[in-house]
Amino acid sequence: MICAISGEVPDEPVVSKKSGLLFERRLIERYVEDHGKCPVTKEELTMDDIVPVKTNKVVKPRPLQAASIPGLLGIFQNEWDALMLSNYSLEQQLHTARQELSHALYQHDAACRVIARLKKERDEARTLLAQAERQIPASVAAAAPAAVVSNGKRATEDEIGPDGKKIRPGINPVMIDELTECNTMLSAQRKKRQVPPTLAPIDALERYTQISSHPLHKTNKPGILSMDIHPSKDIVATGGIDTNAVLFDRPSGQILCTLTGHSKKITTLKFVPRDGLFVTGSADKTVRIWQESENGNYNCIHTLKDHTAEVEAVTVHATQKYFVTASKDNSWCFYDISTGSCLTQVGEASGQEGYTSASFHPDGLILGTGTTDAVVKIWDVKTQSNVAKFEGHVGPVTAMSFSENGYFLATAAHDGVKLWDLRKLRNFRTFSPYDSDTPTNAVEFDFSGNYLAIGGSDIRVHQVANVKVEWNLIKTLPDLSGTGKVTSVKFGADAKYIAVGSMDRNLRIFGLPGDDQMEESNTAAE
Repeated sequence: MICAISGEVPDEPVVSKKSGLLFERRLIERYVEDHGKCPVTKEELTMDDIVPVKTNKVVKPRPLQAASIPGLLGIFQNEWDALMLSNYSLEQQLHTARQELSHALYQHDAACRVIARLKKERDEARTLLAQAERQIPASVAAAAPAAVVSNGKRATEDEIGPDGKKIRPGINPVMIDELTECNTMLSAQRKKRQVPPTLAPIDALERYTQISSHPLHKTNKPGILSMDIHPSKDIVATGGIDTNAVLFDRPSGQILCTLTGHSKKITTLKFVPRDGLFVTGSADKTVRIWQESENGNYNCIHTLKDHTAEVEAVTVHATQKYFVTASKDNSWCFYDISTGSCLTQVGEASGQEGYTSASFHPDGLILGTGTTDAVVKIWDVKTQSNVAKFEGHVGPVTAMSFSENGYFLATAAHDGVKLWDLRKLRNFRTFSPYDSDTPTNAVEFDFSGNYLAIGGSDIRVHQVANVKVEWNLIKTLPDLSGTGKVTSVKFGADAKYIAVGSMDRNLRIFGLPGDDQMEESNTAAE
């Protein structure tokens, strides 16, 4: 009685009703459970077709080899040899598996590189497509004799006029009506405007201290020269001597992207929230317009080369459709931001004079510019005529800021900050916070018009009052960069924090102690 599967005498013999074959019970049960067939005849078979065989218990005889010590040693030797052969086989399989894994990892890395390259090419193609779509209106308009081509250039035959000057299309009546309508609407809103309840109170500003510091620019070329804050996204942009513009997300403390392309230091930059645009001006005499892409990066869509000297200031009109650039070539340009075309260029190169700062009035019909010879000029945007001059500063006018109420203009120069009453066209107050060797580099009203920040060897925040009442000093914040030269100051939303740039590579945030931890926890929760 031999099992048809194992070829040995079974301990629990059973017989198949269908084939009559003898099996070991545990073996046939497992085979039928897995396959449902007879292992020999391949017929359908169930455990109901299996009949146990009653036999007397048989003691299996001991193998001949196990009956003596030499036999046992031979058995052990055979087992050892089999174990060594099995171990060798496993090692070979392990080596093969490692080679296959290494090859698979190499293929995965190569695939990731190809995917990254394809994504980059896709993004570049999308950028070119978007740029082409924006240039379609300009291309259609180019059919007219007086059309303007992208980048503010005309056709070769009519680019230069009889007097040797570039011909510009000018600000047409439709644009003037648009500027006037915007001015009327904003003036009416301003009369009804009240101090927002969420504005940081004076006692909060008195407790401001540095809550964070972020190294954004290169160590070999430190220095932040310009700064702007996005009005709705709480993103801080900085322009540095290292030729880069860095966009920094303040709540998360992360750098969103670094914009490269200028060949010299970035002297000015501004956000244009409409259509996700961003404008930078540089000492390389160019202005670049950047647009936000789907992945959060910014791509350059226009490079403007209308100036012949360093571009010192960029200011965006309230309509967010136009902007002005001011340069040391003693001219300022009025641009259509969608096409990048220069509609008009005011001023001509003359000696060593030039513009060092510029800012639109909140209503948009007045433009202020500061010059290298310490003069503040007020322009009528509609006629591009100089309607007022403010003199009295010492040194170049490095910064200027209009108050949100539309009545005050603050200008900064080597001798400090002067406040001008635009209704009576006169200077009514002067701040001289520093000694004669320390220039004032920054001045900024907050959006509500309740606070004024001054930057020089430190940062000083004043409470805004009126012409007759003293503008009290609320807080003096130290310049922790160690350079003694604050270059830019900006208020955050509702003056809840103050962003400061200096001649080192760090952006510094001043606010209430604990606010940074609260924001980080809120960001993590979101």
